[in-house]
Amino acid sequence: MKKINLAVTGCMGRMGRQIIMSSEKDKNFKLVSITEGKKLNKKINGIKIDLNTEEAFKRSNLIIDFTVPKCTFQVLRIASKLKKRIVIGTTGFSKKEENLIKKYSKKIPILKAGNMSLGINLLMYLTEIASGSLGKDFLSKVYEVHHKHKKDYPSGTALMLGRGIATGKAKDFYKMIGKKYLNKKNFPYAKKINFNSVRTGEIIGEHEVKFSSGKEIITLNHEAFDRTLYSEGALTAAKWLMNKKPGLYSMRDLMNFK
Repeated sequence: MKKINLAVTGCMGRMGRQIIMSSEKDKNFKLVSITEGKKLNKKINGIKIDLNTEEAFKRSNLIIDFTVPKCTFQVLRIASKLKKRIVIGTTGFSKKEENLIKKYSKKIPILKAGNMSLGINLLMYLTEIASGSLGKDFLSKVYEVHHKHKKDYPSGTALMLGRGIATGKAKDFYKMIGKKYLNKKNFPYAKKINFNSVRTGEIIGEHEVKFSSGKEIITLNHEAFDRTLYSEGALTAAKWLMNKKPGLYSMRDLMNFK
């Protein structure tokens, strides 16, 4: 397989740095460009940090983006113009922004996932099955824990799991979103999906989905112990996307879930 010329955005962020380290160990990739949203007079592994420009991305075959929505759309505009594939791990998009990403996917191949872990994507699949199978007598809620540096809540993964609950019930996720709690010891079930986010220590990621009928509780959960599972998942997604036509893909497509 010919090496993939890789560009990494948000290179100073936690995931950006991890993807750079993982790509250096993967013989399928050649890191050709790293970018940030502001000008920095620095180098990583001998590569100068650039701004998000056409010049920065022109040598790449594929871009991996873990930034913020505003930056992602800056990168998407360039990727669309240059016909570059892109893996998006950024979270926090509005419904309007999600629809805009779909429009871009008509021009270039895009794989977008709130979490690149194979285990988390299996959890989402099981969440959909459980939600669809348990019926209307079961209420559900989502709990997640991350390190104290993580600012957004609920996490993109928690929202992804909430979407799985809604999909299982064949309902509009945005209409199913309930209350969003922060650092609560306990939080209630409701007819809508409630979320509780805890920010503490250096925890990489814990996610839990619960279904309750009042007579029994079903719990599905996932714990991450090493950040490399996300970067390796993103690189796996990048390799898979290289042979795909324009369209919007997910880790579910990669894992061949029905």
